Amino acid sequence: MLSIRHIVKQYAGHTALGDVSLEVESGQIFGLLGPNGAGKTSLIRIINQITAPDSGEVYFAGEKLNQSHIERIGYMPEERGLYKKMEIGEQMIYLARLKGLSRDEATKRLKSWFEKLEMQSWWNKKIEELSKGMQQKAQFVATILHEPDLIILDEPFSGFDPVNAELIKDEILELNRKGATILFSTHRMESVEELCDSIALLNKSKKVLDGKVKDIKNSYRNETYLVEYNGSKLNFDGSQPFNLVDETENGDETYTIKIKLNTAASANDVLQYLIPKTSINRLQEVVPTMNEIFIKKVNLKPIAS
Repeated sequence: MLSIRHIVKQYAGHTALGDVSLEVESGQIFGLLGPNGAGKTSLIRIINQITAPDSGEVYFAGEKLNQSHIERIGYMPEERGLYKKMEIGEQMIYLARLKGLSRDEATKRLKSWFEKLEMQSWWNKKIEELSKGMQQKAQFVATILHEPDLIILDEPFSGFDPVNAELIKDEILELNRKGATILFSTHRMESVEELCDSIALLNKSKKVLDGKVKDIKNSYRNETYLVEYNGSKLNFDGSQPFNLVDETENGDETYTIKIKLNTAASANDVLQYLIPKTSINRLQEVVPTMNEIFIKKVNLKPIAS
């Protein structure tokens, strides 16, 4: 769907993007990640033809990106761009017509979306009369009303309460099931875990990581496990097939230990060692979260959920 090849973009001597390449497959939900200033918004603006790269090329559905592709893209910017004093219904129809819809078709689709998202009473309201979350809903509808092939969402959950964030998440998944390719930028790593097939991580204008979420998480596994057991506290004499990383007393003679396997040891070796000594409630591998991988890769403080 989207092929980004060796993109370079500079502003007054500052490099926003330095030789960035990535591939977004058709039908994917693709997360574009990175700390503030990494170059995410610069790349999104290039894809939307708001700005042009200094060098490099972007291909859309096998064709070099051009003006004819604008109608096939829906873009919700982080800085919301609706007209504050214009009535919402007319504004949505106006924006849909810019994307090639007739007035009748735009009105029909708009009424359907307003009903689905419980916005029926908003038709004659102005954007400035709505809360931030309500404005977000209106912006989302404006983005997807023309049923684009590629939907680009920059921080789509910003400003939403948990109920509406879940509602929009479900609509994103439904749009994807119907065939839309989704590219979204976010700082919410839990959204990445829930939604994304693949990601690219930018840091200081460079791509530092990309691939399928499952493959990336597997590549950061480090043979660490949690074991919960009942009975007397275990003492380890060095003969065990693991190193003890941490130990917690849970109460009621229940303990949790965090262990790291020795070279060539397996989870089965752990069980064979522990079963004669105690009653095991749980053995669970510690798989790193995307948030932990993000922090490790860009050397930042943890991101708040």
